[in-house]
Amino acid sequence: MQDVVLAMLAKEPAYGYDLRSRLRAALGPLGEAMNAGQIYVTLTRLAKAGLVTSQRVEGLPDRPDRRVYALTPAGQQRVAAWLAEVHWPRPDLTEFHLKLVAAAAARLADPVDLVDAQRREVLRRLRDAQRAALDRAVDPVVGLLLEGVVLRLRADLEWLEACERTWTGRDQAGQEGKR
Repeated sequence: MQDVVLAMLAKEPAYGYDLRSRLRAALGPLGEAMNAGQIYVTLTRLAKAGLVTSQRVEGLPDRPDRRVYALTPAGQQRVAAWLAEVHWPRPDLTEFHLKLVAAAAARLADPVDLVDAQRREVLRRLRDAQRAALDRAVDPVVGLLLEGVVLRLRADLEWLEACERTWTGRDQAGQEGKR
């Protein structure tokens, strides 16, 4: 969650409420279950770690003061490292989805490039698992496990292809709208 919040702040400084709203919008129905206090706990931890700063802004007469959060240089470095990370042994699909949304919103990276990097990693793992499964010396019980790994990786590839189609379509629609 910390990396996602940092990436959301990369676009522009924001209030906790604004960040929470953006995360809920990015997750759709899955975002409804998000604990309202989680964003504030995360922001406090990020501030203690020196990754964000906050500044109190006076509220309106009928509203309390609010805090605006912004990235520090260390926070910017962490966002860049997170976006470059290829992590796929057991992916958190929600986190990867949020990585794509945050990268696109803040124009930090092309989501299609992120999908492509993940696809290369999944293909490498699939190739290794298929080779191991074809080994005649493999115990049948181990072979069953390897078959499960292969099936999971194929499903991951299909999902990544769906991600690519969606983000490619968004890019094309955006370019056509500029004409």
